[in-house]
Amino acid sequence: MPKIETIILNCLNPAAQRQFYVDILGMNSSGDASLGYGGRQARLAFFQSSEPYKPEPNDVYWKIALAVPDIELAYRQLTDFGVTVSEPKQFRDIGYLAHLKDPEGFTIELVNHRFKDESPKVVSNSDKLGGGATLNLLTLRTANIEAAKVRLEEFGMKLLSIQPVESHGFTLYFYAFTDDVPPSNDPIALINRCWLYQRPYTVLEVQHLHEADGIAPPSAKRAGYAGTVFSGLAEKATCREFLIESRGYD
Repeated sequence: MPKIETIILNCLNPAAQRQFYVDILGMNSSGDASLGYGGRQARLAFFQSSEPYKPEPNDVYWKIALAVPDIELAYRQLTDFGVTVSEPKQFRDIGYLAHLKDPEGFTIELVNHRFKDESPKVVSNSDKLGGGATLNLLTLRTANIEAAKVRLEEFGMKLLSIQPVESHGFTLYFYAFTDDVPPSNDPIALINRCWLYQRPYTVLEVQHLHEADGIAPPSAKRAGYAGTVFSGLAEKATCREFLIESRGYD
């Protein structure tokens, strides 16, 4: 089964970034200096840039999201570390969310496994971030959702959920390499949303900006998002808009 393998970010101080993700967010380091929580989740790789990261609203890269069983526990843990994080808030019918930034200004979203006040709350290890975090979402932007859909389906990704946010001018589309079947075959169904946040693998969240004239592409040299590696695809392929590189079978 293919997977989203590595998310590549350029920054001024890769060593400090890695330390934050390990010491504060509880990720594990590997021999190739990438970081992650293991399993079928994506890993993060930080590389050197010569300038600071300056995010823009039309950048192709938006954020990653860490899903946790107890976002209120995660909030307390992070604030105890001195990290500035927003208080958890139910955002419409999308999710129970909080946000923070890493030392170089990359946005990290925390998303609870369930909507606010829903039960049960299952925490397997209270010493871990939020009771056990997963790298749940990689969020990229597009101004052309139809072209993005075609390309992602060519990769073999399955559509799991569609979440319109008309008041903010965008719609969210969630794709993954998986055989899992969502609770409802209607991708807009609310029941699919919390189910999505409990997946043990990384899902690609595509934010379709309804009124955007275009999306600023990433750069292999500038600070910020430099690309994502997909592994396990039968043929090498690239998605130019997202700058997704694909590795064939070993």
